[in-house]
Amino acid sequence: MEKANWSSPVEGFIILGLSAHPKLEKIFFVLILLMYLVILLGNGVLILVTILDSRLHTPMYFFLGNLSFLDICYTTSAVPLILDSFLTPRKTISFSACAVQMFLSFAMGATECVLLGMMAFDRYVAICNPLRYPVVMSKAAYVPMAVSSWAIGCTVSVVHTTLTIQLPFCGNNVINHLACELLAVLKLACTDISINVISMGVTNVFFLGVPVLFIFVSYMFIIVTILRIPSAEGRRKAFSTCSAHFTVVVIFYGTLVFMYGKPKSKDPLRADKQDLSDKLIPVFYGVVTPMLNPIIYSLRNKDVKAAVRNLVAQKCFTQ
Repeated sequence: MEKANWSSPVEGFIILGLSAHPKLEKIFFVLILLMYLVILLGNGVLILVTILDSRLHTPMYFFLGNLSFLDICYTTSAVPLILDSFLTPRKTISFSACAVQMFLSFAMGATECVLLGMMAFDRYVAICNPLRYPVVMSKAAYVPMAVSSWAIGCTVSVVHTTLTIQLPFCGNNVINHLACELLAVLKLACTDISINVISMGVTNVFFLGVPVLFIFVSYMFIIVTILRIPSAEGRRKAFSTCSAHFTVVVIFYGTLVFMYGKPKSKDPLRADKQDLSDKLIPVFYGVVTPMLNPIIYSLRNKDVKAAVRNLVAQKCFTQ
């Protein structure tokens, strides 16, 4: 049935993972499992407090709740498969399951790019135009902004996933990666992938270049506005409202640039090390970054810490 649907003789893929490094498999199984549990706990708590605490019913925390939910979805689309591959001798995945994972991971990544841009605009209005903030960032504005982030990310992912699964895969079904990563799957196609490459290039411009430029310009205005505040205490308070978002942006885009922008080594002696790094760097992007997001926002935000304390106190009191 899959053969008919996908017009391909390949009915499934073999995930190579870290098969060449069995000792590392055990170590990374424990590390990634622990980080995944932290992701579920940290982002789950952030979602709960932004829903239950009325003081956090603002645009900034609404976007933060969306970011936390997105991080849970993104990691859940790949981490269980990665953990299973560390324990299973033959690491196989069906064609349809691979397609679903490609769609989810690409959709969540694209959505986060847009969402971080929306959050930057929210901080720009809050700091540079505070008197107009309630009007500009009303519920009628920030809810459609978040919905459009999800809609754009999912739509683009549908396009890229569809273009990929329509390609013919003639026998070579070994994915040299930890999961069904779109670029790794494209390498297995036995036909010209120029359309896929061009569409990926266009997508990178719109989902990496444009949001980064928008965020950069927003923070230029924010920094200029903060520097004009006469008191040091006022400048500190203004900066604290956007420092968490800025930190998350630097980690998110910094990892992406390093992951896709680092030069390839031509030294055959270093090929194995580079192959290993090419697999582990996306783990940092896909697991470590979502784990750090709730930590950054909770440690640098008094409102979130107070809401978490109230949630814990209410839970203890009811028991």
